[in-house]
Parts: sequence; structure tokens; C-alpha cells
Amino acid sequence: MCVDCASYYLNRAAAGMMIGRYTEALQDSKKAVQLDGSSSKAHLREAKCHMALGSVEQATKSLDKLKEIDSTNSQYIAEQRNLRMLEMHQMAAEKAFAKGDFRKVTYDLSRALEIAPACTKFKVLKAESYLKLKKFQDAQECVNGILMKEALNSDALFVRGLSLYYQDNIEKAQQHFQQVLRLNPDNSKARVAFKKCKVMKQKKDQGNDAFKKGRYQEACDLYTEALEIDEHNVLTNAKLYCNRANVRSKLGKLEDAISDCSSAIKLDGKYQKAYMRRAKCYMDTEQYEDAVRDYQKIFQMDKTRENRKLLQNAELELKKSKRKDYYKILSVSKEAPDDEIKKAYRKHALLHHPDRHSNKSPEEKKAEEVKFKEVGEAYSVLSDREKRRRYDSGQDLEDMQGGMDPNDIFQSFFGGPSGMHFNFGGGPGRGGYDPFGGSGFSFQFG
Repeated sequence: MCVDCASYYLNRAAAGMMIGRYTEALQDSKKAVQLDGSSSKAHLREAKCHMALGSVEQATKSLDKLKEIDSTNSQYIAEQRNLRMLEMHQMAAEKAFAKGDFRKVTYDLSRALEIAPACTKFKVLKAESYLKLKKFQDAQECVNGILMKEALNSDALFVRGLSLYYQDNIEKAQQHFQQVLRLNPDNSKARVAFKKCKVMKQKKDQGNDAFKKGRYQEACDLYTEALEIDEHNVLTNAKLYCNRANVRSKLGKLEDAISDCSSAIKLDGKYQKAYMRRAKCYMDTEQYEDAVRDYQKIFQMDKTRENRKLLQNAELELKKSKRKDYYKILSVSKEAPDDEIKKAYRKHALLHHPDRHSNKSPEEKKAEEVKFKEVGEAYSVLSDREKRRRYDSGQDLEDMQGGMDPNDIFQSFFGGPSGMHFNFGGGPGRGGYDPFGGSGFSFQFG
């Protein structure tokens, strides 16, 4: 209705600035300047739009023009001060970025964005700095606002792709890089990132497939190849280390599996699955103190009934490990049946009986006496169903011994009369029994 009225363009520019549409507001301000070059308000509004968009050079020109027209303008000094602050923070941020001081970059750009809230360049640079600081969610939030207004901004798409990539969202990251390359085929950074995503996903998927099919060594090799692609992708590498730990535990390489879990935890201190896998390996290798520490950490992160039970079981095994291991003393498994317990006792009791070692040094005889006593203790507990149950449940040993003499257990087991004597030093005796097949042991009855 009134296409040549400068005031209307200035009013619309003001409204546009209030709702953050600075590019459109700048065009209206320029139109107002074109229609009325003597309007100080038009030049002032144009300068403000340039500053909001981060264009220091253009803002300087607009303010210089304002000074020429109205040297006493009260707002000139305030906007000139803002412009100097903007230029100072911009230069400081660029220097800090070159030095690798990314915390300072984010600080200076935050101050600059208070003056230039619509500057895409500042937001992208700030997002890149957050990536360097491994603050991936913050980086993503920086560029989301840009993409809401400019869905095809290739710089913002690239940064969001990197953010997704470093958060282990490889597939979506790959899609972002692919879109960047459609918009800008010459973007070398996007091409490199796209290739990394493609190879990373391929190796990881192949490793997972090999694992599911039981080809554990092949899976291990594929996870190793994937780990060599990008050392900076810590979250993806944490999962790869954990996957390789699982494979190595299947291959019986438990210490290597523990090492891989530790590497995963170093990369991601909140990775519960890695703690769980390492704790299981510690249990399997009887490193119960370490297992308890890991299960305590797991329970702190996720206080479920199942995790409490795992912690209690590890604490019980730790307590049991500090006692004498009667199963090891008799060289039997914890699932050994009664007849195997008896055979084991027979073998070890005869092996460590003091009479067999009468010709040895006092120190050696003492050591064999201790072993003989332990063999008797072990048999007295493991041969009694109730005592064995209590022992397996972790109850104290003092309640189970009952003061039995190991010689009485030996005498009772072999069933000899009171006059029976064991001769370990000579040849076969009159009893004619030689359990070691000519080893010099025999029964003699007096």
C-alpha cells in the first residue's frame, strides 16, 4: 500500500529483530537507508542487524555513517562499545582455537553471541570447540538452532554429524555426512568422516556376526581392526573393547578380557556393561577383592535386587577365599561326589602321613605334619553332608572342626585294629598291601 515509506520498513525491521529474524530485518533496514539516507534510525538499525549477524566490518561502516549524519546520537556510543566488545571476543576466540584452548573459545564465543545471537559462524565454531572438549550434547544443541532455520546449512549438518558420530550413533552420523557431501561434494572433512563411519560400521557388524556364529577368533580380529580406525571416538571404542573382552573370555583369555574391560572403563567411566563383564572375569579367575569393588560400583550405578545379589555373592566368595580351601587341599572340584572325596583323602593322607617322612629334616617333617593335619580337617568337613553344606555357604570353620585328631580320622578311615602299624620305610609287610605299587609302603600287624 505504501512501498516507498522508510518508516514502515524500519518498523518491520524492529519487529523482525524482536523475533530473531535478523537477516530479514537487515534487508528492511537497508531498504529504509536506500529510501531515506539521512535517517539516523535506519543506519543505527542496520548496524545492529550486522552486529547480531556477527558482521563486524559491515557494522563498523553503518556506525561510521551514523556518526557522519548525527555525531551527537546517544545510542552511537553504546553500540560502538558493543562493537568493540564483539570484535575483542571474536579475535580472542580465534586465537584460543588456534592454540587448542577450547574452554576459552567457548567462553569468548558465549560473550560474543550475547551481542551477535544470530551469528552462524560463532555457533558452529563454539560447537566444534565443544566437540574437542567431548561435550557432544552441548555441541549438538549449538547447531540445532541453526538447522531449525537453515535445514541445509552444510557446516551445521557436518558438526551435528560429528556429534552423533562421537556419541556412537554411527548410522545417523553417516547419513549426515552423506547429506553434507550432496550439498558440498568438495568438503574433504565430510568425505573422511563418511569413510570412517562406513568402515567402522562394517567391521563392527562383521565382528558381531562372527561372534553370533561362534567364530570367536575371527570376531576378535575384526573388533581389533575396528579399534584401529579412530582413537578419538571414545564411546564407540569403549563398546568395541567390551565386545572384544566378551570374545576373549569365550576363548579362555580371561586376563586379556579383564584388560579390555579396563580399557573400556577408562574411555567411559559410566559403562556398566564393562564393569559387569570385568567383575565376572574377576570371579572366574578368583580375584574376589577386585570383583567386589566392581560389583559395588555396579550397585551404586543401578541399585537393583539382581545387582545386590551379585555383590553379596562376590563378598561371600571373598570371605570363603580367605579360609582354607578344603577342595584344593584334596585336589577335587567343588562338585566332587562322596566317593571322589574318599579317594582323594586316601591318596593325600598316605602321601603326607608323618611315618612316611620320618627320615627327613625336622623342617620337612613339620611341613608334612601340617599338610597331614589339613588333609584330615578337609576330609572331616567334606565327608559330612551337613558340615560340607555349611562350609559351602561360607560359615566359619571353627564351628565345624569338632576337635578331631587327624590320626584318629586316618585310623578310622583305613579301619585298622588298635595294634596296626604303618611302615613307610621298608619293603612290603606281612599284611601284603602295597597301595603305591612297590613304593615302600606296607601295613604291619604286631
